[in-house]
Amino acid sequence: MSGDARKTAEGLSYMTGFGNEHASEAVPGALPEGRNSPQRAPLGLYAEQLSGSAFTEPRAHNRRSWLYRIRPSAAHPAFVRTGNGAIRTAPFTETVPDPNRLRWNPLPEPPAGTDFLAGLWTLGGNGDATQRAGIAVHLYHANASMERVFSDADGELLLVPERGGLLLHTEFGRLHVEPAQVALIPRGVRFRVELLDESARGYVCENYGAPFQLPDLGPIGANGLANPRDFQAPVAAYEDVEGPVEVVNKYCGNLWTATYDHSPLDVVAWHGNHVPYIYDLRRFNVIGSISYDHPDPSIFTVLTSPSDTPGLAGADFVVFAPRWLVGEDTFRPPYFHRNVMSEYMGLIEGAYDAKAEGFVPGGGSLHNMMSAHGPDRETFDKASAAELEPHKVDDGLAFMFETRWPIALTPHAEGADHLQQGYDGVWEGLERHFRPSH
Repeated sequence: MSGDARKTAEGLSYMTGFGNEHASEAVPGALPEGRNSPQRAPLGLYAEQLSGSAFTEPRAHNRRSWLYRIRPSAAHPAFVRTGNGAIRTAPFTETVPDPNRLRWNPLPEPPAGTDFLAGLWTLGGNGDATQRAGIAVHLYHANASMERVFSDADGELLLVPERGGLLLHTEFGRLHVEPAQVALIPRGVRFRVELLDESARGYVCENYGAPFQLPDLGPIGANGLANPRDFQAPVAAYEDVEGPVEVVNKYCGNLWTATYDHSPLDVVAWHGNHVPYIYDLRRFNVIGSISYDHPDPSIFTVLTSPSDTPGLAGADFVVFAPRWLVGEDTFRPPYFHRNVMSEYMGLIEGAYDAKAEGFVPGGGSLHNMMSAHGPDRETFDKASAAELEPHKVDDGLAFMFETRWPIALTPHAEGADHLQQGYDGVWEGLERHFRPSH
């Protein structure tokens, strides 16, 4: 929360390109030339590979980075179990999957001294983290910077800030992320979250499955949606810290802690493609209809985690970014819908064009598999009578975590005080207009 931290964050530089083979060194000569693991790594460093995929996966899907660090990751004491707080992990079996439409207000303000990890609050999820399948939906609220370091062996973390800037100190370097941007932390990468404002709040998708990738564009062609060059990766920056540092590891659903005698964020140089990124959602190149009908929301996909069934995602991250609506003789808001996929929606800023009231920044809604949903009555009435002139939707930024399996709630999400009662009421008053001709 210091001015120095914000100055540091705003002065960072990055490398660009999603999925690229990046290389960076904080000290000249720290990267070896011509090989990954020389007999003696430069500058007395240790060479270490971090694999985010199996060695033998196809080259296009293989994720790995080589790190050149002051001490190897193996140099640590035993981990011991610690409390999980409000974090839960798949399989989610404590509640019965709910077919009802559900909506929550934002998380309440946390107690003083709550850092990002302590402020993680699991809404629900699906699959099985030990089988590397499915997702968890978390929210976070924090008012203190992390002194400890965290890593998630269960999955990668997609951070979606709604309030407050974050400075992410990772093994690969530092990332600055603000609301309307997202950060992607790969499985197993250690990081610490420093707040840039008095408090921070947002959403997290924990993806247990295949790493997020850019969706194929198909008939769209070579350009559109999220452009690879707009993803930014950190340049190497290391901590040379001697002394006790708490390191927390999320492993098969539980938190484990160990006290290191040094900071594990001690990578002086690295190269590879298993790296963290930030992305500005305002750079999303929206593709939409220029004739008639509202396109399916899949056209707004930023990142996708493919499953073993082509076209069926384990997780999609979708953004409803500012865009023009020009469809003729078209109901322009999202249509009424029942879906084999399950949808958790959040709001970063403004208002969402399918919900006039009740869906607020920091809140969220869950429409599980085959639950009927769509615009509320006020939105339907207004859109049905609107003069269809070109109209720009630029007063809100909403997103969706979409997944192929139903999302089962945690008990604390099912019984939360900020769970809205009477959400079904937004569809009350949708009158009968059918008048059969005679």
